[in-house]
Amino acid sequence: MQVTGTVLTTRRVDAYHALTVVAPGIAERFRPGHFVGVAVGGARTSMLTRRAFFVHDVKPDYGGTVEFVFSVRGPGTAWLAERRARDTLDLVGPLGRPFPLPRDPVTCVLVGAEHGSATLFTVADALQGRGCRVDFVLGGVSADRVFGALRARRMGETTTLTTEDGSLGMRGRVTDVLPGVIADVRADAVYACGPMPMLRGVTAVAVEFDIPVQVAVEEGMACGIGVCMTCVLPVIGDDGVTRMVRSCVEGPVFRGERVRFDDVGTIPFDALGAPGGGTRNAG
Repeated sequence: MQVTGTVLTTRRVDAYHALTVVAPGIAERFRPGHFVGVAVGGARTSMLTRRAFFVHDVKPDYGGTVEFVFSVRGPGTAWLAERRARDTLDLVGPLGRPFPLPRDPVTCVLVGAEHGSATLFTVADALQGRGCRVDFVLGGVSADRVFGALRARRMGETTTLTTEDGSLGMRGRVTDVLPGVIADVRADAVYACGPMPMLRGVTAVAVEFDIPVQVAVEEGMACGIGVCMTCVLPVIGDDGVTRMVRSCVEGPVFRGERVRFDDVGTIPFDALGAPGGGTRNAG
């Protein structure tokens, strides 16, 4: 649904910005892994496309609020960073397919990098509500780009932090420590969100341990509702056929092993509809 929401609070979280917006309809329908599309630039602007953000937190205050986290990367997010309390924003949501949750209590490792970690905390709440054990692995380039370290320590049974410059936790990347964490906690499943190269590495580790992995992809989304086709990814279906699917509608959550990370940004020759294989697989 589309709502005009009032900005309730704005805050800086190290290298990131967090906005809490009153959006009752969106908050009521939200499930972990959903995202919102936010119009930027105001009514008179050349920035026509929305910006997509995973939801970090949902609360019942004022009929329902949603908080999203972002870094300034261009004129759209720079405009958002200048918003203040009582300003209004045009939001569409909740969008996409949420994370699937296990039926029975299991041990889950939640892996996030940069502000992609933000969406993992609603997932953790839902998992713990089902009796699951939750362990975190969070990382970033530097200490100010590791999002949610304190909250993860409060929520998780264990929390492992990594930074590429060694300024917080262990020096390296989340994929460097993930095998040890999975082995130590005897993990049954992995949930991940972050840059595509990180998701590729996390998926490879989970496959090596033969445990399921759910990934929320960070693909650029112009419309967020499946119209513009800017966020397509090659994903293997249940029938073994690769299709170019819209991450905003069929995703953003996918089974990691189904995403052809090596072919992201291309149309594989054997994808349905591609010159090399589409018509051959159409039946």
